[in-house]
Amino acid sequence: MNKLSNTISEDLTSSFRDSSQRVHELSKDLTDEQFWTRPYSYGNSFGHLTLHLIGNLNHFIGAQIANTGYVRNRDREFSDTNPPGKAEVLAKLDQTLEMVVSAIQAQTDEDWSLETDAVASFAKNRLGVFLRCATHFQSHVGQMIYLAKELSR
Repeated sequence: MNKLSNTISEDLTSSFRDSSQRVHELSKDLTDEQFWTRPYSYGNSFGHLTLHLIGNLNHFIGAQIANTGYVRNRDREFSDTNPPGKAEVLAKLDQTLEMVVSAIQAQTDEDWSLETDAVASFAKNRLGVFLRCATHFQSHVGQMIYLAKELSR
C-alpha cells in the first residue's frame, strides 16, 4: 500500500472509531428506557438512530464492499417496537465498527477508486462510499448530542 492509501485508511479508521466512541460516551448515562425514548414528536430515539447507523454501515460497506450478505430493513431501524436492550445495540455497533475497519484495511491502492454501481446515487467509488458513511455517522452523532442532553434533564 502506498503512503496515500495508508493515510486514507488510517484517517477513515480514526473517524469511524471516534464516532463510535462518541456514541458510547453519549449513551453511557442513559437508562434502557431513555435510550429508546423519543423526546421530540418529530424525531427519533437515541437507540433507533444507533440501529440506523448499524444498518447503514452494514448495508453500504458490509454488503456492498465487504460482501457480508447483509440484508437491510431500513424501516425497522426507526420503527422496531420491541428493540433489544441498550447493551446489545452498542455491542452490535462495536461489531459493525470492526467490520468497517476490516473493510477499510482490506482496500488496496486500486480498490479506493473502484466504481460502485450499487450506491451510485451518492458515491461513484469506494472511497466516496466510505466518506459518505463517515459523514453520515457524524451527522447522527450531532443529533445524539442533543438527545442525550434533553434526556439527561
